[in-house]
Amino acid sequence: MTSPAWKPPEPNFDHLVHMTDARGTFEHAMFGEPRPEHGYCTDDMSRVLVVTSREPGDTPAVRRLMALSLGFIDEAIDTQGKCRNRMNRLGEWEDRPALDDCWGRAIWGLGSAIARSGDGGVRQRAIEILGRACVQRSAWPRSMAFAALGAAEVLTCVPAHVGARSLLAAAADTMDGLVAASNGADWVWPEPRLTYANAAVPEAMIAAGWMLDRPGLLDRGLALLEWLLDRESLDGHLSVTPAGGAGPTDGNTRFDQQPIEVAAMADACARAASVDGAQRWPDGVRSAVGWFMGDNDCGVVMWDETTHGGFDGLEVGGANRNQGAESTLALLSTLQHARRFALVGQ
Repeated sequence: MTSPAWKPPEPNFDHLVHMTDARGTFEHAMFGEPRPEHGYCTDDMSRVLVVTSREPGDTPAVRRLMALSLGFIDEAIDTQGKCRNRMNRLGEWEDRPALDDCWGRAIWGLGSAIARSGDGGVRQRAIEILGRACVQRSAWPRSMAFAALGAAEVLTCVPAHVGARSLLAAAADTMDGLVAASNGADWVWPEPRLTYANAAVPEAMIAAGWMLDRPGLLDRGLALLEWLLDRESLDGHLSVTPAGGAGPTDGNTRFDQQPIEVAAMADACARAASVDGAQRWPDGVRSAVGWFMGDNDCGVVMWDETTHGGFDGLEVGGANRNQGAESTLALLSTLQHARRFALVGQ
């Protein structure tokens, strides 16, 4: 590991606050400045709810971000439990309610608030919103994987929650139904190509297998995560699947790498470490932290030490220095795991 990799900072929400107005957090930025013309999305606001719910500090800024994201999700989910994703800068929804990734991520955010928020009012409101959303089921495995992570969070603190348990069981069945694509003996991934937020798939298997006492699914999730971690490691550092995806014949294509992939790996390895004692999982978290700190294919730091924003991508020539919401939230999430595994300041 390079030496900068072992001096990660504490999570700092200043840039996220700078990216946020009275409606929500703007999706895109030009360098460190928000681009309001691109509006907001539920995907990001759900991530905001995840990281603010995880944050142990009770600062006014974190409380405001949590309340704002919860209100945004409440408005995004309709009376049938479907979810809208895109809102323009005027506060107008630009899409119809559906069961895409934003639905699953919204449930993940709500579950995080229920399990982790120290605010009783936030927890109660999140339970009420979750009650609308968790009756639905998505045809998309990624969406069900995100929903599984939220449902598993709920069951850690409300084990009798019928809706969350039913949703998690449905997600477990979806994960069980994924079979390895027939692209050769070395390709065990349950899709023809790796795409986005890949580590969320084995993480959902691990969470559902553990919570529902389905050891076969748990073991499969751990094995699949180990395969992915091996594939996304190069010369001792993390080298994640690029934005264009990767298949078994794509060779050594490494760019453009997105912070969301790194954060998903940190999440999944942290989950695996909670149920399995193998050293590879804390090491995986370390590699994810290291990627942001400069231990990556280009040897460049992937965050702005002045603004505390995360850079949007690792390109062949270095960092894309725009600091959008998704990238900043990926940085914050990964640094929260660094703190949990006592890496901050090392």
